[in-house]
Amino acid sequence: MSLEQHINWGNLQNYEQMPQPLIAKIEAVKNSHALPLHTHPKGQLIIALHGYVTCEIENALWMVPANNAIWIPPHIKHTNRASDQAKLGHLFIQNQLTGLPVSPCVLSLTTVTRELFIHFASLNQHYSKNGFEHKVAEVLFELLTQMPTQQLNFVQSKHTVVKQIASTLLKQPDNRTTLTQWANHFALGERTLARLIKHETGMTFGQWRSQLHLIIALQKLEEQQSVQAVSDSLGYESVSAFITMFKKALGKSPKRYIAELN
Repeated sequence: MSLEQHINWGNLQNYEQMPQPLIAKIEAVKNSHALPLHTHPKGQLIIALHGYVTCEIENALWMVPANNAIWIPPHIKHTNRASDQAKLGHLFIQNQLTGLPVSPCVLSLTTVTRELFIHFASLNQHYSKNGFEHKVAEVLFELLTQMPTQQLNFVQSKHTVVKQIASTLLKQPDNRTTLTQWANHFALGERTLARLIKHETGMTFGQWRSQLHLIIALQKLEEQQSVQAVSDSLGYESVSAFITMFKKALGKSPKRYIAELN
């Protein structure tokens, strides 16, 4: 049986009803498509084995690069879209298992964890508690609880002002309107707007905008756009300024980050 199966919405619902503690499937995506807003009674891990995934979860947009996974706890509304020709791993996890974060997050997977997931997905998922597959599931889950997290998300808000700024930035990622200019636009004091954005997003205006730039940059880099082209599309005055932002967020240059994903 091929690991690369087309998994539709109905199939995913069937998998999550199975009684085993972990259920794994791999999906090959030919054309980018989005699942409608939905929830799962189990926790779900979506692994980008090739390509990337973007997810909208509650009030944030998340980016999941290749060899990373997004953890979505049970009963949290979300929708997700995969890039063209992506390969995704789906892992449904029983609520009784503890050790993963209580909030959505991106997990940075080691090669060992990624390969163990692929192996586990090739095994019979209708396994018994005393079977070999159950032992593999236990090891896989323990490894997942040890994976470092990354906050690759752009927080949005229902507040009218912050929502309008977010909408503009999403449509025009190269928009370089300053905090002062935004404050003038909304007839607010600069400090008032700064406090509002901090309250709604947990970040300063600069940090918040950089988070969006990071998500868009990862998408474009995954699509094999050049660092120069990505920098230009985000409105940076120089490539070095873009690289500095990227390194500050992820600890490595764009070229090195993408090289390590492939």
